[in-house]
Amino acid sequence: MTAALVGRPALEVADVIRQYGAAFLDRYGAAPSAPQRQALRDLAACRTAALGGHVEHCLDCGHERIAYNSCRNRHCPKCQALARARWLEQQAAHLLPVEYHHVVFTLPAAVAELALANRAPLYDLLMRSAAATLREVAANPRRLGAVVGVLMVLHTWGQNLHHHPHVHCVVTGGGLSCDPAGQIDPAPRWVACRPGFFLPVRVLSRVFRGKFLDGLNRLFEEGKLLLPGRLRSLAESRARAAWWKTLYATDWVVYSKPPFGGPEQVLKYLARYTHRVALSNSRLESLADGRVTFRTKDYADGGRTQRLTLGADEFLRRFAQHVLPKGFVKVRHYGLLANGQRQARLRACRRLLLVATLAAVVPRVGTVPVEPAPPRCCPECGGTRLVYRELLPAPGPAASAARPADSS
Repeated sequence: MTAALVGRPALEVADVIRQYGAAFLDRYGAAPSAPQRQALRDLAACRTAALGGHVEHCLDCGHERIAYNSCRNRHCPKCQALARARWLEQQAAHLLPVEYHHVVFTLPAAVAELALANRAPLYDLLMRSAAATLREVAANPRRLGAVVGVLMVLHTWGQNLHHHPHVHCVVTGGGLSCDPAGQIDPAPRWVACRPGFFLPVRVLSRVFRGKFLDGLNRLFEEGKLLLPGRLRSLAESRARAAWWKTLYATDWVVYSKPPFGGPEQVLKYLARYTHRVALSNSRLESLADGRVTFRTKDYADGGRTQRLTLGADEFLRRFAQHVLPKGFVKVRHYGLLANGQRQARLRACRRLLLVATLAAVVPRVGTVPVEPAPPRCCPECGGTRLVYRELLPAPGPAASAARPADSS
């Protein structure tokens, strides 16, 4: 009888955590939050004996394969494929046969530092400000005069794992006609964007800056922000006024990428972005002598691939800072796609676009001919007489520390 583990990449983020996670926590003490500590425990235990699993046994040759359970933490590089597939199936039903645009809103570095100490309120403010900006500018009759549909995804990282909060927005290239306040007309018409053009980026940038800083000022006035370390000076009104002046004098980065060709291209884009984590295992190259090397892309140099080497504790510090607060919703829908009235609004859009159903545009699951999945077979003899036996979680501290149901 032979036994084998289901294959995995040669190097994983989990390997770094298992070897250097304890030293990292010892060094940084209470600095990592509870969700960050839980994510490190979950990732370290993912697909190991600590979480249990099952054994696949071949009745013909006796070969066995062991498959351990996943941690299901949303920050785990190994646990996103199934969640992504289910989510994309849902989103396919929301797509319209129109051009889609990709708009990105980015916080300046000075505000990003404050956001790192106040993740939940400032990430929320970032997403709400970006959504309000798109809604206000699109509703302006001089721009579009319509309510558009927005799907928004928060990312907090750059290629080098530094803190770089920004939101990716996938926006319909048009919408339902509305008044300047953004209220959809009683008998709306479909208002399309000019081909290849969405909204003026400079206008979006200035409106976004104003809305975010207005919300930030309210958070300061209500005393809802933490000001640790060098941020402590912002508690003093004169220092904050000077800081405020520099923020208003800076052009905030908002850019619009070339539009997507249609719904199928949107789905491919969403598959890449919505369930991405700070670093995929495929980018890791080596772990040796306490140092981690991984690939990065330098977008300032045409996307040229580079290699970055960090000490294991610094690598884990950068990775952990992208663990979101527990319960924070990083994928949101606004405008035509807002949950409350989405179905009614999309029906109106399809009627105005003379589309009865999406089936003619976006293939649905079950409508596209596909080859049936071949039966699972033994990798040794090719036999199909396979039986499965459950493996309970291995006893010990690792099993009790990992909670697979906690996806915070």
